[in-house]
Amino acid sequence: MKIELIAFDSLGVRSMCTFVETKDTSILIDPSASLAPNKFGLPPHPKEIERLNELWQLIVKKARKAKVLIISHYHYDHYNPNRPELFKGKIVLLKDPKKNINKSQTIRAKEFLEKIEGIPKKIEYVDGKSFTFGKTKINFSKAVPHGINSKLGFVVETSVMEKNFKLLHTSDVEGPALKEQVEFILKEKPNFLIVDGPLSCMLGFRYPVTALNESIKNMLSIIDRCPIKTFILEHHFLRDAKWKERAKKIFEKAEKKKIKILTAAEFNNKPIEVLELKRKELYEKFPAKKIKKVSSELLP
Repeated sequence: MKIELIAFDSLGVRSMCTFVETKDTSILIDPSASLAPNKFGLPPHPKEIERLNELWQLIVKKARKAKVLIISHYHYDHYNPNRPELFKGKIVLLKDPKKNINKSQTIRAKEFLEKIEGIPKKIEYVDGKSFTFGKTKINFSKAVPHGINSKLGFVVETSVMEKNFKLLHTSDVEGPALKEQVEFILKEKPNFLIVDGPLSCMLGFRYPVTALNESIKNMLSIIDRCPIKTFILEHHFLRDAKWKERAKKIFEKAEKKKIKILTAAEFNNKPIEVLELKRKELYEKFPAKKIKKVSSELLP
């Protein structure tokens, strides 16, 4: 199995876009990326938009190559409703657009399905289901909350298995802090795990300390109970400047178990660049006119 981490927060955009290639098929999980529309009272800097455009071109390239496109939920950093042509001739595996979904994602999903009608080779709703492509098996979790409750809707976690090797992509569990989010991981027992991490950048505001503690506890348990070799810790967690400090116990446990904990950037042998955290610095170092309006494609 070949795994490519295409667009992630450590690479400068909001995304968890992952390309997986096996002997029997090729899969692109969550083919999109976006930017924080407002950070420190500032809109995206042109340097961020430049990076988004750069990574978007790579997403397009991989989408054209992929036979299967997966959308774990309907937030714009995980799917792009304005590029229906990407789905032409593809097998499209989607989070169920009508069950276990909140109002905003229901509307987005309906509009998206209307746009791609007749374009894909096949569309399947995947919550809790399994699909086989030759000797490659894709398992999906049941719908689990996007975070610590269902306010932001639900997502599906994705497991891809070839022979005895298994990749698992959590999507936006914001942790995992909840039992139902962890159950799928423990059941699948991945060798390569991609976790979006707790939303600790909003600690005490939208994300309670108890949820952070539960997330850390759950990740320690996952390390103990799964045959993980590579652990990618990403997305929401990296928006917290103190994420490495908060993850200290995880790094210590992983080191004892000889597990690599990496960001996508480190996996790709690149420097970590969470550009939205550098937005003030970017405006100071590279003065630019503030953008009055941000495209809806950049919204999370």
